[in-house]
Amino acid sequence: MMDGTQRKHIIPGAKVKIVQKPHQRTGQLTEGIVKDILTSSPVHHRGIKVRLTDGTVGRVQEVIG
Repeated sequence: MMDGTQRKHIIPGAKVKIVQKPHQRTGQLTEGIVKDILTSSPVHHRGIKVRLTDGTVGRVQEVIG
């Protein structure tokens, strides 16, 4: 597994775990498939922001596959 701070590790169709903005304090993770990558910079220290296929938006914490 890779962390979600580097954009090159995240591609549409990848299975990831994200943290949504309302859950940042608790660290509750949501699992899903990447539809769109929303962060344009190559690295982000809190995680690359993505939109999942179900429309959920959050920052990638782990890339599963």
